[in-house]
Amino acid sequence: AFAKDGTVTAGNASGINDGAAALVLMRADNAAKRGIEPLARIVSWATAGVDPATMGTGPIPASRLALQKAGWKVGDLDLIEANEAFAAQALAVNKEFGWDPVKVNVNGGAIALGHPIGASGARVLTTLLFEMQQRDAKRGLTTLCIGGGMGVALCVQRD
Repeated sequence: AFAKDGTVTAGNASGINDGAAALVLMRADNAAKRGIEPLARIVSWATAGVDPATMGTGPIPASRLALQKAGWKVGDLDLIEANEAFAAQALAVNKEFGWDPVKVNVNGGAIALGHPIGASGARVLTTLLFEMQQRDAKRGLTTLCIGGGMGVALCVQRD
């Protein structure tokens, strides 16, 4: 799985773990009608891609687009949950944005917590939402790289 002289190793790559997740999305008026208090509101989202040779950096254009659609800047974010498939990939994304490392993956990312393929989006979102609740944070961003050079990002806000 790893090249003999490669820079990606089992120690700096996320483990592929078993996992499952479920999320409930609904309109605010439906939540109110049912007496459900939303954890947050989706402000914007975006998908974007890069050359597959630089797979892992797809979150850069996706996050830029999601932030632009929200009318936010990186400095407006209270917390960021960025899936880290590989340490080098996470460092490249963090460096590009100049994110405050104190705000990124505050409970550990996928290298520490695991990368349940097919459930990673729900995992990073619920991790972000519960930490935002814990800290009374208002604005957050989740982002994932997807094989083939794609990236996805989601901006959420707690009112």
